[in-house]
Amino acid sequence: MVNEYPQALTIAGSDSDGSAGMQADLHTFFVRKVYGMSVITACVAGNSYGIHDSVNMPEHFINQEFKDLDDDFDIKAAKTGMLSDAKLINIVVDNYKKYNFGPLIVDPVIVTKHGAMLLETKAFETLKEKLVPLATVITPNFYEAEKLADMTINNDKDVEKSAQILKNMGAKNVIIKGKHVAGETKEVKDYVLLESGEDFWITGPYYDTTHKNGTGDSLSAAITAEIAKGKSVKEAIIIADEFVDAAIKNGIEVGHKFGPINHWAATKLDK
Repeated sequence: MVNEYPQALTIAGSDSDGSAGMQADLHTFFVRKVYGMSVITACVAGNSYGIHDSVNMPEHFINQEFKDLDDDFDIKAAKTGMLSDAKLINIVVDNYKKYNFGPLIVDPVIVTKHGAMLLETKAFETLKEKLVPLATVITPNFYEAEKLADMTINNDKDVEKSAQILKNMGAKNVIIKGKHVAGETKEVKDYVLLESGEDFWITGPYYDTTHKNGTGDSLSAAITAEIAKGKSVKEAIIIADEFVDAAIKNGIEVGHKFGPINHWAATKLDK
């Protein structure tokens, strides 16, 4: 039967070194056994040493990507990645409202895992006001949760409070990725707050490695893949967390400096 196989969509930028962005999402879709498609919003030139250039796709091209996918496929879930400016966010929001691509997983790429701001003020406000309310699941890191909730997080209670603020902003389900500092962190704690009000912590070891590019992309992509296969949000988050943990733990030496995680290591998690 046409379109019977589960299909998932990444709306993100292309990273030329394959460690993050659209490529990390498609790696994840592949090993989680969904057919992955993409709406390319930007292209980034870079390698394991850093990003050296980038360009946004024209509006007419992004619109055509959305239309062409809607005309032919049955996409069951989608996710967003890095959307670099307010105009790009608005284009994505307008198209997502226009077409039915299933639940939306929002990876709010606004602050790095080290706390550096990636978006200018206008783009951040647009993301908060227009994209966050569309999220079936939102997956901020520790610093992004602080920024979105407009608060300083000092302890577990603060993490829980920030997650509730994100729910009040319109996101149905929230997973906040735990803070970690190289050389200091021994354990990583992720907090989950579900639409039903159920909440829980996921705890795991911290792996002190420079090969963890694309962990946030891969986590949100794995959640997207599992939802596309029919898993509940809770099941999808738990499987995705296990997937990323295995991919970091069993690393691969690709690139000289900040390299990718090992998506193949997690293929055994066939749930």
